[in-house]
Amino acid sequence: MQPGTTQRIMMISTHGYVAAEPELGRPDTGGQVVYVLRLSECLARLGYAVDIFTRRFEDQPAVEPVADGVRLIRIPAGGDALIRKEVMCDVMPEWSDNAERFIRTAGLEYAFIDSHYWDAGLAGDRLARRLGIPHIHTPHSIGSWKRDNMDGDPNELDRQYNFRRRIRDERAIYARSDMLVATTPQQRDILRSEEYGVARESIAVIPPGYDDNRFFPVSSASREALKRDLGLDGPVVLALGRVAANKGYDLLVRSIPTVLQRVPEARLLLGVGSTDPTPGEQAQVDDLHRLAAETGIDDRVIVRDYIPDDLLADHYRAADAFALSSRYEPFGMTAVEAMASGTPTVVTTEGGLWEMLIWGVDALYANPFDTDAFGHTLATILEYPRVAEQLARGGAERARARFTWTGIAQQVLGLLDSVEFAAQPAGATASVPATGRGPRAAVVPALTRAATRGALDWTTGTSS
Repeated sequence: MQPGTTQRIMMISTHGYVAAEPELGRPDTGGQVVYVLRLSECLARLGYAVDIFTRRFEDQPAVEPVADGVRLIRIPAGGDALIRKEVMCDVMPEWSDNAERFIRTAGLEYAFIDSHYWDAGLAGDRLARRLGIPHIHTPHSIGSWKRDNMDGDPNELDRQYNFRRRIRDERAIYARSDMLVATTPQQRDILRSEEYGVARESIAVIPPGYDDNRFFPVSSASREALKRDLGLDGPVVLALGRVAANKGYDLLVRSIPTVLQRVPEARLLLGVGSTDPTPGEQAQVDDLHRLAAETGIDDRVIVRDYIPDDLLADHYRAADAFALSSRYEPFGMTAVEAMASGTPTVVTTEGGLWEMLIWGVDALYANPFDTDAFGHTLATILEYPRVAEQLARGGAERARARFTWTGIAQQVLGLLDSVEFAAQPAGATASVPATGRGPRAAVVPALTRAATRGALDWTTGTSS
């Protein structure tokens, strides 16, 4: 697929507060938003126009510029309030109809759709069939994996996270998509498991990227100056991200006493809040304060709320170690950003990133459920300067070699040259816009994968 002035790409990411400058940490607003924005900006620099379709609610503008060649298009559905991603599926039929109406009224043509997460996958599936264009889907997280890694009563968890509906719809989305993008080899293996049964050739493993213009190492003198500017002192372990139980901040707090046994002057900095927390988020932050006090380390734990985007890189650089302690983590973009910034990093083994790294060279990894082991791993970085120096150097080199957004964008575009796609079904009226793929963009009459897996029923939200 070659860049051209008329080539336009449709991104879909419907949940959370998607904005040109998003406030990370708000409900359902985290790494996926960053992923979509940065990938879109890189695709634009490669010569494409990119429209990011999301849901309009509250007082958001209908259209918002993001960068040269990139704009946000917000489509209303389901009222004016935030809708949790677990139940966003309920409004996707309405959202898709409104999006199609907007596209046809504006006379827009797209080379392909790239949808992100389960809710957007539902919309991408419908729009791809109606517009007769390829659909690439990136799950980001997978329902069965999240279900299997959460503690609690299964029925209560299903009521909260809608697992049965989600997994049923995921199967249909995955079967109908022209290509799935797994962010890690572990995710690819889950997609190929009996629960989903996706063929290996229908999955490409492409990790998320990072902005190498923002995240890069600085000198040790600069790191010390940043630490002073941010009001920090002594060895600092940093963890940051949105407030969510799966992030394992409580496990990290429980690991700190082990760190303190070896490095008594260490501190833990948690940048895990929000400027406008929901009651549930505030309760989780309060629980972290309470846990630190119960553990006897409240004087060694610093909890700060949302870290503004313009201060994010400096926080990475000011830390002596970064901890990704998630109970489960599809990828772990914050860990890559920390590595790229030259900060020695400990990565959870309950995720996909660790399989892409060389232990002791790029990063260290440990099981956060074994809090003693996780604590000892962090302490090793703080206690031994030669270990820290190796990880700082090796992590930054690995990040730059494998995870820059330009490389990721080129891999995504390459998918369009390597896959056949299920074009519009019989009776559709939309023409197939030129995509540079020549005769390979012809209609596939039987929609083979859809026939073997079942199609989505948009009136009931089930698959047949």
